Amino acid sequence: MNTRGEGVQYRVPRALCSHLTFALNSAPSRATLRLPRTGGKTRPGQEFYDMKRTHHCNELRAEHAGQTVTLTGWVHSRRDLGGLLFIDLRDREGRTQTVFDPADMPKEIFEVATHLHSESVIEISGKVRARPAGTNNDKIPTGHVEVMVQSFTVLNNAEILPFPVDDPEIASKVNEELRLQYRYLDLRRPEMIRNLRVRSKVAIATRSFMDEQGFLEVETPTLFKSTPEGAREFLVPNRREPGTFYALPQSPQQFKQILMVSGIERYFQLARCYRDEDLRADRQPEFTQVDIEMSFIDREDIYALIEGLLKKVWKTALNIDIPTPFKRISFEEALNRFGIDKPDTRFGMELVDFTEEFRASTFKVFSGAIASGGVVKAINARGLAGATQGQLETMTETAKGFGAKGLAYIKVENGEWKSPIVKFFSEAEKAALTSKLAIQEGDLILFAADQWLNACEILGKIRLYCADVLKTQGKLTLDPKQFNFLWVIEFPLLGFDREMNRWYSSHHPFTAPVADDISLLKTDPKRVRGQHYDIVVNGVELGGGSIRIHQPDVQKTIFEELLQIPPDETQSRFGYMLEAFKYGAPPHGGIALGFDRLIAILCGASSIRDVIAFPKTAKGVCLMTDSPSQVTPRQLRDLHIEVKAAVKKEG
Repeated sequence: MNTRGEGVQYRVPRALCSHLTFALNSAPSRATLRLPRTGGKTRPGQEFYDMKRTHHCNELRAEHAGQTVTLTGWVHSRRDLGGLLFIDLRDREGRTQTVFDPADMPKEIFEVATHLHSESVIEISGKVRARPAGTNNDKIPTGHVEVMVQSFTVLNNAEILPFPVDDPEIASKVNEELRLQYRYLDLRRPEMIRNLRVRSKVAIATRSFMDEQGFLEVETPTLFKSTPEGAREFLVPNRREPGTFYALPQSPQQFKQILMVSGIERYFQLARCYRDEDLRADRQPEFTQVDIEMSFIDREDIYALIEGLLKKVWKTALNIDIPTPFKRISFEEALNRFGIDKPDTRFGMELVDFTEEFRASTFKVFSGAIASGGVVKAINARGLAGATQGQLETMTETAKGFGAKGLAYIKVENGEWKSPIVKFFSEAEKAALTSKLAIQEGDLILFAADQWLNACEILGKIRLYCADVLKTQGKLTLDPKQFNFLWVIEFPLLGFDREMNRWYSSHHPFTAPVADDISLLKTDPKRVRGQHYDIVVNGVELGGGSIRIHQPDVQKTIFEELLQIPPDETQSRFGYMLEAFKYGAPPHGGIALGFDRLIAILCGASSIRDVIAFPKTAKGVCLMTDSPSQVTPRQLRDLHIEVKAAVKKEG
């Protein structure tokens, strides 16, 4: 690159062009070059650019007018208007408009500025002035001032971007895989920086609150032993003892209970956890949870603690005072009313039971289900009578996914009930439907006739689908600042797997039964309630926990007699816990909150990928670093592992 002025020519090595500093108020011959340091004690690779900005890009206000300032950042946008060049300079904090006037600088230097690509990194110095009348931008805090550039430095030129980051509407429509491939560009968007800022502030607020409550933050190991219950684990081969493996922990559950035996009494951790499972918008193979355990407490202590924590978090992140205490409903009530154990209570459309009304019905689908011990339930999707055939088919497939043969429904249109099943209903049955569902013109009535749990879950799924359709149609509006918190309690301790013909833990095998139900463990396990609780907001399960079993004999009964884990396997997997419990284990309990889900709710993000700096795709891949990746034969040999590649079958 050449710079000319007053008969002087400067030849600049191409590799150093990006560090050229132009003094725009001076004669062109005074264009200077900021060179790497060659003297003094500098470390290899030490940056030769010393940041000397006086303000960040969201700091200047009207009171700064007349001051000479230095800003650094990225070229957010560039506009050439009437010969003046306007560059919005952006850093982590915000944006400031800068003005390049060709009347005040050499043509060659102005040309350099006009050819800067978006996201090039520059430093500018200049004088702050109030924007001319009528040009203020009230959308940004610095919108009443601008900086008249007197000198600038190109710190690094950017190439043409794979997608724009300056237009939020366009950037939001960019293919997510492309965004993840160039995550370092995606994270420059103000929306993403905001999300990470919220995450950081909430983490600090959480630590502050827990410290105030007397908790110790203790780090537990991330190399654990395999406990193959629940989700798949990530295994780590042990080079020193071939054939043995560590497992990355799905949670610190066992360690935090051991900490209670150790006398820590109050423990918490922002814990990294790992699960090798199929991913969704709210799942990642590695995730963070706020992990908590307390000794000498009961469920009421947990409720009070978490309500206090969430109250502080919401105030910190959103400046919203959430009311406490939170409402509590039982697992059975949640299923009966909403068809799901993490109900969104911001809208109605609740399930209504019609078992007694249809017990003697001539419509055999309903009366037959009741005769076999099932129930009949219905919901009124108010205003959805105009549902398309495709939408009805989606609902029907949802029902079939739970084993139902189909989905019965009634459309209320033009004063008529349109459905092939209506002809089977008596006048009394129609009257009961009209009364209990408050049926009116434009409604869509949907039924489920099945065993209690299945019927509830079918309508629970369909209820949420109908709500999404109504929101899309503008018939259901939910306030983004409305947060309906509730505790779901009184879960059954055990569920029964008919295929495996055995009981399984509804929560996990360390959950304590309600004290009054311990006598039923061997005689009537189905009736045993667990001291398990979930915290839910707007249909999202933020976390769950329980009071734990601290008596070794009760824990052994759960393992061996109810979960049918052989004694030798119990000893192998949990022997150290049972041994520890013999030496004075205090009553204790805890909870874990999904930190990523929590931040997604606070940020209004539809996916936790938008609140994690470097997430994986739905296939568990990091597109930016191209991992997971293959390793060298030597690495495999050192680990005593032989990989047998899957052979693709030719069609």
